[in-house]
This record gives sequence, C-alpha cells and structure tokens, in this order.
Amino acid sequence: MEADFVVVGAGSAGCVLANRLSASGKFSVVVIEHGGSDIGPFIQMPAALSYPMNMQTYDWGYISQPEPNLNGRRLVVPRGKVIGGSSSINGMVYVRGHAQDFDGWRDGGATGWGYSDVLPYFLRMENWHGTSDGDDAAWRGGAGPLHITRGERKNPLYQAFETAGRQAGYGATPDYNGYRQEGFGALEQTVWKGRRWSAANAYLRPALKRQNVRLQRGKAHMVVISDGRATGVEIDTKRGRQVISARCEVILAAGSINSPLLLMRSGIGAGAHLADRNIKVVADRPGVGENLQDHLEVYLQMASTQPVTLYKHWNIVSKALIGTQWLFTKTGLGASNQFESGAFIRSGKGVSYPDIQLHFLPMAVRYDGRAPTEGHGFQIHAGPMRSKSRGRVRMGAQGAPDILFNYMSCDQDWTEFRKVIRLVREVFAQPAFAPFAGHEIQPGKHVQDDAALDAFIRDHAESAFHPCGTCKMGAVDDPTAVVDPHCNVIGVRALRVADSSIFPAITNGNLNGPSIMVGEKASDHILGRGMLRADTRNPWINPDWQHSQK
Repeated sequence: MEADFVVVGAGSAGCVLANRLSASGKFSVVVIEHGGSDIGPFIQMPAALSYPMNMQTYDWGYISQPEPNLNGRRLVVPRGKVIGGSSSINGMVYVRGHAQDFDGWRDGGATGWGYSDVLPYFLRMENWHGTSDGDDAAWRGGAGPLHITRGERKNPLYQAFETAGRQAGYGATPDYNGYRQEGFGALEQTVWKGRRWSAANAYLRPALKRQNVRLQRGKAHMVVISDGRATGVEIDTKRGRQVISARCEVILAAGSINSPLLLMRSGIGAGAHLADRNIKVVADRPGVGENLQDHLEVYLQMASTQPVTLYKHWNIVSKALIGTQWLFTKTGLGASNQFESGAFIRSGKGVSYPDIQLHFLPMAVRYDGRAPTEGHGFQIHAGPMRSKSRGRVRMGAQGAPDILFNYMSCDQDWTEFRKVIRLVREVFAQPAFAPFAGHEIQPGKHVQDDAALDAFIRDHAESAFHPCGTCKMGAVDDPTAVVDPHCNVIGVRALRVADSSIFPAITNGNLNGPSIMVGEKASDHILGRGMLRADTRNPWINPDWQHSQK
C-alpha cells in the first residue's frame, strides 16, 4: 500500500490535510486512524459533550503523572481516539486566539506565522453564521467548510452574566473572534444545524468521496526512515504489522501527545532518552516532547435562588425528552453545548491583551458529568491563559506516554490564579446576578486569604484539555525547535508535523480553531504553491492597557 502523502491521525489538522492535499486530484492521500466511527448521538449531539471524553471507545484514556504542585493529583488527559480526533470529543467552543499570540510565534522564530499571516487561513476555513454587522462581519470568513454558530442564549442567566460584566466595568465585544477579543459577549461553537461540526464532518467526509483519498484503520507504530528520509509509516492492524509507503511525504497529525511519541519511536528526540529505550538515534532533537503547555482552570459555582438552571433537566425523563427532540429535529437543548456566553479579560494594568478566559454555564456541573448535590446552581470556568509552567511527554512503560504537565510550577501562576478567583467573585457580586445568586458553593465564602485560595487551587484546579507545544516550531538553528516554519522535522527529509504540538506557545482560548488553522496553512507549505496574501489589518487593543485593568 502506498500513496503520495501519508497522514497519521484523522484529527483536527489531519482531516484538513486529507482534504486540501487531495483537492486538486493530482496527489493520493492515505489517512491512518486508530479510532473508530464518530456516528452516534454521544458525539454528534452537542449537549452530550461530557460523554465521549469519558468513554474508552472514543478516548485514548491518558492520565498525567502525579502533579507535584496539585497535591500529587493525577489529571485525566482526554484525547480523541475516533474519526475527527479531539474535535469529536471536545466542548466545541470556537476561539481563534489573539493576534498577539501569533505575533509572539513569529517573533520567537516561527517566521511567517504572525497574525497577518494566519488571519487569511482563519478566513478561508470559516463559514461564519454570526449576527454582527459592519466591521466585525468583515473580519470573518463566510465560505469555508467549518461552520461556526452561536447559541440562542434564551436562559436569563446568560444575560445576567454579560450584564454583570458591564456593571463590573468591563467592555462588551460583539465578536471576540473578530476585531475585538477583549470583553463579555456570546461564545461561538462548532455546531451546524444542531450537530457537532467536527473536522471529520467539515473536511474528512467530503475528502473521502474522492477516489484519491483512503482512510486506513490502524495504530501507527513508527515512521520508516531510510538514509535520513521518511519513506512510510509502520502500522499495527488486525492483519498484523504493515508499512504504508509515502512517495512524497509523511505528515504526523496525531496530536500533542502522540506526535512526539511517534517521533521518539522513530529515532527522533533527545539522544539520551532514546538510548535509554534502546532506540537508534536518527536525529538528536532534545525538544521532542518538551515545552508541554495547557490551560488550567477552576469552576466557581453559585447556588441559584430561582429554578432556572439546567439542573431541572438533570433527570432521566428530561434527558430522554431532550435526546428524542434532538434525534428527530436537531433542535432544543440538545443542539447546543450550553457554553453560550463568555469573556476575555485582562488581569491588571500593564497587560496588553487578555490573559484570562471565562466560560459561563447555567448549571453547576463538572466536565465528567457529575453535578453538585445542592441542586440549582451556575458556574464560571475561569483560568489564566499564559502560564509560564512547562511540562513534558516521554515514552513510558509498555508504550504508554509518560505525561507531566508540571502545573503551577511558577510563583506567577499562583498570583494570577488568586487574581482570577477574586475577579470572578466581583462579577458574581454585581446587581445583575442579585435575582439569582444564593450562596457560593465553590470555593465557599470562607475561602478568602491567599493560603486558603492556594489550598483550593491545589485541590480543585482542572485541565481545560488544551495540551500543545511538544514539537515546537521555530528557527532551524534553535536547539529546542522540532519543526521549522514550514513544518518540516529538522534533520529528517520528507517528514512534517502539523497539529497543536507545533505551537511554540499556547494561544488564548480553546485550541481546536488554531489546530485546524495549522492544517490549512501546512497544506499550502506542503503543496509548495505559496501562502495566502497577508492581511495587515490591526485588531483592537485597549488604548489604556498600560494604566487600567478594564
């Protein structure tokens, strides 16, 4: 079996690559995917989002090493093992990231990845169904394969949240993915006509209708490298181990955990670590598996004095009715991820662009689907966006990844997290929440001083499931870089990586949007047809950022 391009992973970026590389009909593409079908309500129904990320059928089931700064807790690391990858099990919140995130990539050595360079690719991939007029609409794409919508925000708590933000002194943003990110407003979701609009629905299914695209089920074991050139991928299938040959290139799009593991098993990584595993060194790249980043968050929960929260549907009868309505009409509560309002704010003066993200949910519940025993409540998911802590991924026993995020390893992390909690409490204390807000469920009003807040963070901080950075993109002469700005693996020919692992630094917000963008831009690098023309418009930056927090 062979093809011009062999893509490992049918995830957020891999689906894009399958589509774009095959579009002209000139090249054949094989996409290797270990996971199974994404058909079924647990994945396709947006409101069921807590199920697939907790099901062995769809999730690789990874777990971190004990985190030394979080009381030794081991945190789950959900990664999609299914068609669509993590875009099939995520929360469906769509965020591009801030312009200064990408300018930071460019300035750090990822030449050609500044905001003016990546904005055209966001425009190309988007099919936006927002409601903004004028300038904001001009900042969005309208003809791409990725449908982006907004929830109806019918629950009165959404309006209370957005109004409370304004009462607390923050601005409003009509579109945080457009001209202005900073402020309170509607969240966007990758949902279309009531269904999860994953990368599989947007990109892979149309590609598979072509004669030059094939989906191969199997678990990638390693990249086959001959004389310094990638020539194929060795996979494990039901029929045993096979090699899929690549006439042109191999592209790894297996994600921030599996892409570095594949490189290491193929002899690309830190020489000492590979020697410990009796693996012949092909390219000594010490950055492979390093630079692991994530967003950490806490849930601040308030009891509701009115029975308007989603808790009234937290029973088997209501769930059955919601599921039935969705199954037959793709409407109702089942057609939204319920993350319909949010905010991006700055933690203090002197911070030039938002470094805190807020998701509002009209129910008090965890990602694993466990609701508090107190009944009606609502919550804000809140956390800093740009932690300086860095972790790593290595090869563990029996082939499983050894993952350590090293959360909260910098003093600045603790200062920022305390500030996050206090700023969210300020929002909850505004008049707009007065008709609804009862007592504070979590952390609880007794948790006030720095020591108490730190204890709460150690016990309750959770991953937002945004791992990235483990195959860092940078300049060829950067010893910590794994790929160059064309996504080529440094030191090996005909091998690239294109997924969230190449992020030099984590972006503001959820990572599915930037991961898809990487697939879009990488496809043009691979095809060698030139980049889209740079878009040099400047987005909004708070003019008083040096002197004011709001």
